[in-house]
Amino acid sequence: MITGARERIDALDDRIIGLIQERAAVSAVIQEARISSGGRRVNLSREMEVLGRYREALGKPGTALAMTMLELCRGRI
Repeated sequence: MITGARERIDALDDRIIGLIQERAAVSAVIQEARISSGGRRVNLSREMEVLGRYREALGKPGTALAMTMLELCRGRI
């Protein structure tokens, strides 16, 4: 039972990692378009929306998770 559950967690983690990598690639496209049009690399109001969505869904730890995800996808600001 534990072995099967751990295998499922490993599979979920693989999916989560893949989704974050996909999100980072999409974020890079958006950042490049924003910079090319004379804008800033980061849109702080958009990031606040993301933080709020994670906080609402997951509570306070969701904010920390979202901050880590944003850093992975756009780098440090």
